[in-house]
Amino acid sequence: MPDSVSVKVETNLPAAMRDGTTLYADVYRPDGPGPFPAILQRTPYDKSSPLAAQMLDPIKAAKAGFAMIIQDTRGRYTSGGEFYCFADDINDGYDTVEWAAAQPWASGRVGMIGASYVGATQWLAAITRPPHLAAIAPNVTASNYHDGWTYQGGAFELGFNVSWTLNQLTLANFQNVSGVKSVPQARRGDLLKAVDGMTDAFRHLPLKDLPHLKGGLADYFYDWLEHPQFDDYWKKLCIEEQHSGVAVPALNIGGWYDIFLGGTIRNFLGMRRNGATEDARRGQRLIIGPWQHGSRGTSMAGNHYFGLAADAMALGLDEIHLRWFEHWLKGADNGLLDEPPVKIFVMGDDVWRDEQEWPLARAQTASYYLHSGGNANTLHGDGELSPVAPADEPPDIFLYNPANPVPTRGGQLCCNPYFAANGAFDQNEIEARPDVLVYSTPPLAKDTEVTGPVTVTLWAATSAADTDFTAKLVDVCEDGCARNLTDGIIRARYRDSMSNPSLPEPGRAYCYTIDLWATSNVFKAGHRIRLEVSSSNFPRFDRNTNTGGVIAADTELKPALQTILHDAAHPSHVSLPIVPR
Repeated sequence: MPDSVSVKVETNLPAAMRDGTTLYADVYRPDGPGPFPAILQRTPYDKSSPLAAQMLDPIKAAKAGFAMIIQDTRGRYTSGGEFYCFADDINDGYDTVEWAAAQPWASGRVGMIGASYVGATQWLAAITRPPHLAAIAPNVTASNYHDGWTYQGGAFELGFNVSWTLNQLTLANFQNVSGVKSVPQARRGDLLKAVDGMTDAFRHLPLKDLPHLKGGLADYFYDWLEHPQFDDYWKKLCIEEQHSGVAVPALNIGGWYDIFLGGTIRNFLGMRRNGATEDARRGQRLIIGPWQHGSRGTSMAGNHYFGLAADAMALGLDEIHLRWFEHWLKGADNGLLDEPPVKIFVMGDDVWRDEQEWPLARAQTASYYLHSGGNANTLHGDGELSPVAPADEPPDIFLYNPANPVPTRGGQLCCNPYFAANGAFDQNEIEARPDVLVYSTPPLAKDTEVTGPVTVTLWAATSAADTDFTAKLVDVCEDGCARNLTDGIIRARYRDSMSNPSLPEPGRAYCYTIDLWATSNVFKAGHRIRLEVSSSNFPRFDRNTNTGGVIAADTELKPALQTILHDAAHPSHVSLPIVPR
């Protein structure tokens, strides 16, 4: 369609949901009778906000022959009803897709697009199999709203949950929320103070009594705390357990520093294996850049610059999205399915690379073992990382005090650039703490590429009734700067199951698996591969109080003596996918 095409904009079009609630949408389409395929975005962040156009410019989409629909989800901004995270987006998503397909200008084929929660609205609609949904393009979103959104490794994702719920979900939509729940207008001032004093909110005990969201402002936040394990509350919302019922191809886009990286990859893999149709299985695509949450593919992540090639405009994300929908919504034979299904940005080399699969078939998993003479504490200790298995070595010991947790320094986080900054940062200040164990290789003799899933197998004991163990993979440059790549956590009681917790026996060594999700990074010659081990990463994750009780209800903080074993009987190690070069 020529660029000179006239675009018709219609605002606040009503769509009635099955329970009678009316949701409102803006439509950008070519000024003509159609038929036009629809690209639907269901957002809780205000359909009229510039952010709504961040994934794909609606004017550009209309000029390309699509009708772009941007709808406020239930209870948000112009739309009626009460907002409750995730729950209503299942039926509302189905109903809105079918409403879009029935418009007088519609071709009957509908796609969906958007990032973060707007990605969740796509997957939650897709599990219901709306007859007219033909394709989705979920960016930086999850596959499981328990593990990988609200919790990770059993730990509450405190920094994200508090900052996102206080600001983007509640304060930003206060007018609507306060009207539905009859909340006094004075509470808005309280919210403003809470956002500006977020550090106090992070440290509030007990967490279940955090006052700022009480009184109907965000009941779901307290429900999340009431359901720390993977139970029926979460299972009905879990995307990855319902991939076999999803019949649409998906363009999965994520970032190495994104808070939902794990779910982005799991959705791609799960749909490739178990999607309901051949088109759905064959039609999965995966793009991962060096990106953090909340910015559309810029060249910066934290304070690290990855070059102009990393920028979304340089990659051509708009064109990628349009080609995606040209094929699936218009039937264009544009060679889409003949292209490699995976595109990744390889950090270190700072280049894009196409791949035929994920994980890479040619990658060889190597175990790098923890070593020390019993004094791996701080970056000045004697911790070493080596492919040589340990023999007889003394353990490393540190004191984890939840009253003085290891502070978060970047990583896969969201959603406040000041109180919860995400991305890549120098970790030297963190590594100077005695409660951080540091294990490093010697300077590498040649470039070493690590691309794929990363896990840590950690043999550890604690003096506490329950505790956490954390791990972080770091690239150490020749002058000593230490750039974080990816990290993870495991809450001891969830070491075997997220559904059936079991407290550890104090003093007993257990084998813990810490999922660091994935990365793609070339450790340059002269650099070192480093692994940090500790018991806190705050406020990225909530503090384990070490009491063995209900953590969200705890007001008591107990120190714990942690023992990390690395000997022949307890070969603690990090598993790295090494790509031959």
